Amino acid sequence: MPPLARHILIAGAAGLLLSGSVVGPATAAESSASATTSALERKRVDSVKTPTLGWYKCFDTAECATTRLPLDYDNPKGGTTEIAILRIKAKDQKHKIGSLFLNPGGPGGSGTDIARAAPSFLSDSLLQHFDIVGIDPRGIAASTNVRCWSSVKDQTAVLQDMNVAFPWGTTEEAKYVNAAKKFGKACSSTGKPLTGAMSTAEVVRDMDVLRRAVGDKKLTYLGFSYGTAIGQYYANMFPDRFRAIVVDGVLDPEHWVGTKKTANQEQDERLRSADGAYRALQEILQRCDKAGPKYCVFSDGDPAARFATIADALRKKPLVIKDDSGTYTITYADFIGGVLGSLYGTDAGDGVTQTAQQVWDLLYPPSPAVADAAKTQLIKRIRDMRGKASRDFPYANDTEAFSGVLCTDALHPADASQWPALMAKADKRAPYFGRAWGWSSAPCARNTWTVRDEDAYTGPWTTRTAAPVLVVGAKWDPATNYDDAVSAAKRLPNSQLLSNTNWGHTSYGTSDCATNAIDTYLLNAILPAKGALCEGKYQPFTTPLPTDPGAASLRAAPVQPVRPPVAAPLPISVLNGNR
Repeated sequence: MPPLARHILIAGAAGLLLSGSVVGPATAAESSASATTSALERKRVDSVKTPTLGWYKCFDTAECATTRLPLDYDNPKGGTTEIAILRIKAKDQKHKIGSLFLNPGGPGGSGTDIARAAPSFLSDSLLQHFDIVGIDPRGIAASTNVRCWSSVKDQTAVLQDMNVAFPWGTTEEAKYVNAAKKFGKACSSTGKPLTGAMSTAEVVRDMDVLRRAVGDKKLTYLGFSYGTAIGQYYANMFPDRFRAIVVDGVLDPEHWVGTKKTANQEQDERLRSADGAYRALQEILQRCDKAGPKYCVFSDGDPAARFATIADALRKKPLVIKDDSGTYTITYADFIGGVLGSLYGTDAGDGVTQTAQQVWDLLYPPSPAVADAAKTQLIKRIRDMRGKASRDFPYANDTEAFSGVLCTDALHPADASQWPALMAKADKRAPYFGRAWGWSSAPCARNTWTVRDEDAYTGPWTTRTAAPVLVVGAKWDPATNYDDAVSAAKRLPNSQLLSNTNWGHTSYGTSDCATNAIDTYLLNAILPAKGALCEGKYQPFTTPLPTDPGAASLRAAPVQPVRPPVAAPLPISVLNGNR
C-alpha cells in the first residue's frame, strides 16, 4: 500500500489527491426523501433471530464462525444452509467505527479469503478502526457448497468439454453447447435446493442478518467486481440500513439482471465487458505505436495490424511449441484468453505487448535465437500456470458457484444452441473478446437451467438511499466496463461517481488518489468532489526497454501496487492455467 494511503487522516480528507472540494453526506432534505426498507423485506430478515456467533481463533490472525440461515426467507423455520464468516478485529477497539464487510466478486469469490488477506492491501486507517468481516456467500467456499453432480467423475464428464478459453469452430462449439445443456440440467436437478436459493438477493439478506450478528446498527461495505452487485442490491433492498457503501469495478445491476426488453440478449450484450476489454486493448496498441521501439516491444510496425495478423494465423492453425518438458499447443482462444488475463493487471501494457511479441517471434521468427527466447518465456509461463491447483480431488465447485449465481440472478436466452450465432454477433461488436466473455453464460439458457429463485430481486435500481453510495470506475477496466459505472451512478439517486485512469480491474490500491478517496468515505462518510478523476499511478510505455539483447522481448516488470485479491471470471486458457 502506498505510504500516503497508510497515513490518511481519520479526521478528514487531507490526503485526497483530487481536484475540487469534498462534499459531505446527504443533506437533511435528501435524507427525509429517502426510501425505507419495504415491509416484505423487513418481515423476511427481521423474523430471523439474530445468530449467536461462536467465534474461534483461526489462521493465527483471525476469528471464524459458522451459522445456519434460512434457505427461503419466506419460510424462516424451514430448511437452512450453513454460512461461513471470518473477521479480523480492529487494531483500535476503543475507537472502532464498526465492521467493514468485504466481497471480492466472482461470483464465486470467497469473502472469508479477502477478509483474511485484508492486512496485506487495506490501508492502516481502515484496519485500525474497523473489524474486517468477510462472508462466504451461500453455496461458495467455506459455506455449504453447491454441487450439481454426485461425484468428481460425473462432473468431469461434462466440464471436460467446456475446458477451453472459449470454443472456436463448429466442432468445439457443438461440444460446448451439449455440455452447457448437461450442466444446466444437472444444476436444476442434483444441485437443488441450493441452486434455487443462490441469488444475490439471498446473499444480501444473509448479510443483513449477519450485520446484526456482529453488532452493527448499519452496514459499512466495500465490494469489488461482482461484489458491486451485492452492494447495489443491498442499497436498493435496504436503503436505510447502511452508513457507507463503496462499489469498485462496477456492474450496472439492470444490465446484470436484464429486463423484459433485453431478456433474450446474452448477458454480455448488456454488460459490455468485452467492449471494455477491446477498448483497453486498442488503447494499449495505439500507445505502443506512439511510444515507439524504445518503450514498447511490439511497436515494430503497426501494433494493431500485427495483433490482427497473429489472431488470423492462430484462427487457421494453432501454434505448437516443444521442449524437453513436453509439447504445448496455443490456440487462438488461448492467445485471446491470455491477453485478457494480462489486461487484468495494472501493468497491462507490458503484459499484453510482451505476450503478443513472444507469439509473433514464434510465428514469424526473425532469428533462431529470438524464437528460442520467446519459446522459453512462453513455456515457463504455461508451466507456472499449470503448477496451480487443478480441479481433480477433492470436488471443486468453482464452476457451479459462478453459474449458480449468474444463472439464478439474470435473464438469459432460451436455448444454448443459440450461443454460436450470438457469439459471432458479439465478436463483431467487440472483436476478439466477444466470445471470451459471452460463452460463460451458455449453461444459463432457460430451457435447461430451469431452477428458479422465486425471491430473486429484479429491481427497481433507482431507490433513493438514506446514505450515499460511492461508485468507482476505472477507464480501462477489461472486466467491468467503465460505462457501467457511469450508468449505475446515474441510475441510483444519492450516489456519486469517482473515475480513475488506472489499468487493470478495479481501482483500490492503484493510486493514492483512488485509495484515499475510498478510505475517506468509509471512515468519515465524506465523498470526493463531483466529477473527480484520479490518475492511475502506472501508465504504460513510460520507461525505456532494456537494451541488453539477452533480455529478449521482456521489460522488467514494474513494481505492482498492493491490491485486493479480486475474484473475476477469466477464460480458461493455456496461458492462464487450468488446462
